[in-house]
This record gives sequence, C-alpha cells and structure tokens, in this order.
Amino acid sequence: MKIQGRMFIWLSVFILAMAVVYGVWSKEPAGTTALFLAFGLCIMVGYYLAFTARRVDAGAQDNKNADVADDAGELGFFAPHSWQPLSLALGGSFAFLAIAVGWWLMFFSAPLIIIGLFGWVFEFYRGENQNQ
Repeated sequence: MKIQGRMFIWLSVFILAMAVVYGVWSKEPAGTTALFLAFGLCIMVGYYLAFTARRVDAGAQDNKNADVADDAGELGFFAPHSWQPLSLALGGSFAFLAIAVGWWLMFFSAPLIIIGLFGWVFEFYRGENQNQ
C-alpha cells in the first residue's frame, strides 16, 4: 500500500503543476478549478493510502522480492449463475431511457430495479434458523 500512496502523492504534485500552468496560460476558470479539485482528490487518496500503510502489515506489493502468488488469496464468493444482474441492467436502461423518452417509462423500470435488487441481495438467503 505504500507504493500506491507514493504514486498518488506524485500524481497530485504533477496535477498541481499542470493546474498552475493551465490557469496562468489559459485564464479559463472551469478547467483550472477542475484541475485543482483533481489535485485535492489525489492528495486525499495519497495521504489516506500512506497513512494506512504505516498502520497495517506490509503487503506483497511492498516487497521487492515477492512473487505474484504471494498476493494470492481468497477473493470471495461469486454466484455461478444469476438472472438478477439482467433484471437490474434492463431496469437501469429503461430508467435512463425514461429521461430522454418520458417519465412514464419509470413505471416499468422501477419494478425491474426493485425485483433485481431484492433478488440479488437475498439470492442465497435461506433463513436464519436453517441448518447448513
């Protein structure tokens, strides 16, 4: 995590220099503000990563002699097949289409989104008292 913090801090220094050059050269406030906000975002992320790296154990990415397998581990449980993302994708696409076509389309997209969301959250839920 140490290297990621350094990368973000160096990126923030570069963005700050570009923000100053861009602001002096272009005299355009929107782009200059966006670059200064990007600088602030990079410095916050870089400081957080550097601050956290001092308090946690060194990861494999901080060891120069580490192999790729040293950072391997369990990534989590992923469903082998699920229809819920399809329902969410259709509902989301209808919701965004409702902005262009008409708000009446939200009446069709909201149930798809709700069904997909609840189905995905409770896909593997079988009850609190059921034996595994």
